[in-house]
Amino acid sequence: MSSTPPSSAAPSLTLPASAPGPLISAAGLGVRLGDHWPIRGIDLDLVAGQVVTVMGPNGAGKTTLIRAILGLIAADEGRVERRADLTVGYVPQRLVIDRVLPLTVRRLMTLTKRVPVAKIHDALAMTGVADRLDTPVQGLSGGEFQRVLLARAIAAEPDLLVLDEPVQGVDYAGEAALYALIAEIRDRLGCGILMVSHDLHVVMSATDRVVCLNGHICCSGAPKDVAGHPEYRRLFGPDAGAFAVYEHHHDHDHDLDGSVIGGPEHHDHHHH
Repeated sequence: MSSTPPSSAAPSLTLPASAPGPLISAAGLGVRLGDHWPIRGIDLDLVAGQVVTVMGPNGAGKTTLIRAILGLIAADEGRVERRADLTVGYVPQRLVIDRVLPLTVRRLMTLTKRVPVAKIHDALAMTGVADRLDTPVQGLSGGEFQRVLLARAIAAEPDLLVLDEPVQGVDYAGEAALYALIAEIRDRLGCGILMVSHDLHVVMSATDRVVCLNGHICCSGAPKDVAGHPEYRRLFGPDAGAFAVYEHHHDHDHDLDGSVIGGPEHHDHHHH
């Protein structure tokens, strides 16, 4: 296959607002950086009510894929089609806030756009941090901060929620609780969710479809199918399929950092 760069960027098309089908559709998508193609030949549809998780090793092109399908960088091959009225909520991989900056959760929620107070309260309540409204951001735990970022992303009730490594800085139990929350957000809002993750154990319990990426799509499908796929095992090791699918049975509640409320004497905490 020729590595000659295209003469112009690939088209980014807008579908009519009333068009049925995917929120975003990518076909043959490729992005070139110098002589290197971080991603190439990507076919991906994102639809309402479905959680799609992109997994892959470091350098696989996961963040490049997100930026390309959202139109933040131009594609060099293929095409991307987006619904005309598409609204997107985004939680970035890293958000560093100066420790001396006087910033409360309330202010963070309205930094880049005006959001009605009622929607702010609803979003914080949905993510379990309504009582942190006037807390300085620097005083939040890792789990609380990620829940606030999720609330900020869903406050405008987006059609598509994009989460780039949404459990950074959260311990293992907190990860499971956050992934359960993400699935609940999908159920309550009906939005599509595109999530990037390295978490082989817990992420699959909260996703409908897994896309295994390493510059191209190696395999995709239902979590249990992907966990047993040879390409998945090649990327993540021969034992990956044995422990990748984690089922989190919610017969208990978690606090903001993922600990089981009431402790083990009150609840059974089933993982498979």
